[in-house]
Amino acid sequence: MSPEDFRQAAEQLTEWIIEYRTGIERYPVKSQVLPGDVSKSLPAHAPASGESFDEVLKDVQKLILPGVTNWQSPNFFAYFPANASEPSMLGDLLSSAMGVQGMLWETGPACTELEIVVLDWLAEMLELPPQFHSRNSGGGVIQDSASSATLCAILSARERATDYSSNENGCRQSLTAYTSAHAHSSIEKDIKIAGIGRKNLRLIEVSDDFTMRPELLEKAIEQDKTDGHIPFFVCAAVGTTSTLAIDPVEEIGRICRKHNVWLHVDAAMAGSAAICPEFRHIHKGIEYADSYVFDAHKWLFTNFDCSCYYVADRSQLINALSITPEYLRNTASESGAVTDFRDWHVPLGRRFRALKLWFVIRHYGVEGLQFHIRQHVELTQWLVEKIKGDARFEIAAPPSLNLVCFRLKGSDEQNQQLMTTLNKSGKMYLSHTRLNGRFVIRLCVGQTRTERRHVEQAWAMIKAESEKLG
Repeated sequence: MSPEDFRQAAEQLTEWIIEYRTGIERYPVKSQVLPGDVSKSLPAHAPASGESFDEVLKDVQKLILPGVTNWQSPNFFAYFPANASEPSMLGDLLSSAMGVQGMLWETGPACTELEIVVLDWLAEMLELPPQFHSRNSGGGVIQDSASSATLCAILSARERATDYSSNENGCRQSLTAYTSAHAHSSIEKDIKIAGIGRKNLRLIEVSDDFTMRPELLEKAIEQDKTDGHIPFFVCAAVGTTSTLAIDPVEEIGRICRKHNVWLHVDAAMAGSAAICPEFRHIHKGIEYADSYVFDAHKWLFTNFDCSCYYVADRSQLINALSITPEYLRNTASESGAVTDFRDWHVPLGRRFRALKLWFVIRHYGVEGLQFHIRQHVELTQWLVEKIKGDARFEIAAPPSLNLVCFRLKGSDEQNQQLMTTLNKSGKMYLSHTRLNGRFVIRLCVGQTRTERRHVEQAWAMIKAESEKLG
């Protein structure tokens, strides 16, 4: 593609993106295609000759867009958000244009150093403890997801608990890990990947507010010690997946210190809220954590993937993951004066992800980001009051930040039907969970463009469809 052809194609694509984004409410929020529809519409074999960009873009509109669930719609209330603000899109475009592979400082000095600075900015914005800053013993790194970050925490904890013998000899000790029964499913997957074994993961029961019960955690740790196991890892949630419940990190942290157990804090969704001083209570006790993660690609308006992982002692992470074959040796690395982020996560290669985060922070500023998070929480609180005021509905879990869990005062089948009907309408998208065995609808307010009118419209539709159920 010549520079001029690229210019024309880029202009076409930019116009298409602007049209798509400004008119996104015309499209169904949840894709209405059936399984196999998209693949059946595509050719069975690759084209023998190159095709024009015009043809490719036409097929995007005709074949791909119908199969897209529009996560950037302001009427997307399902799961947790995956925001892609315009500044982050521009930063990602620039990263793609530069094509940096920043595995080493030497292969991407700006890629490495900008990431260090921006992660320190975020640590300051969230008021994380000083040990998580790069100028001290720890620091931050961008991972692809909180799932990957948690795996790194588990591997670091495993090596610390076994005096780094597991990397050499395999994990021969009987290690045990602990998390809430409402924690993210990735913890179980990571435990299996790390060779700990699913049966060695203890799921600690929760209180009525769906937070981990510290007394049961300590009881489980003590029992495992008595039985000859080595407790090595605890994951506390600052925002569980189902209800956004905030585990009592301070109490959990004291227990971890007492028993010399690694504490990892998963704040994937809720962590962004801590840039607002009034929400920093969610981080009470965070000073006890050995590692911490939150996803900028959820509620900080930075497109996927951008998970910010912090450690209190970077040497423990590096010692667990570092391998230096001859082909990666270089003067800068061996001087000890630089950071090589290849040693901070599982992949060797890494993209210039700090650019999009830098673009977002500079575009919005701290005050702009605070404004949007406060607005989302305010809209959620408005909806909570509306639900409480309608005798047909009940709040199923204590509302937390920008998530409300609710249900009709009826059968699970009625609630399932209500959610399915709303999703099939294409005008909104909701997801669900089960709490105390009951089907519960989740509504999360967090998209970049969501305004009051969208939440009001959602509530009006929920009420209208519930009336049809009788």
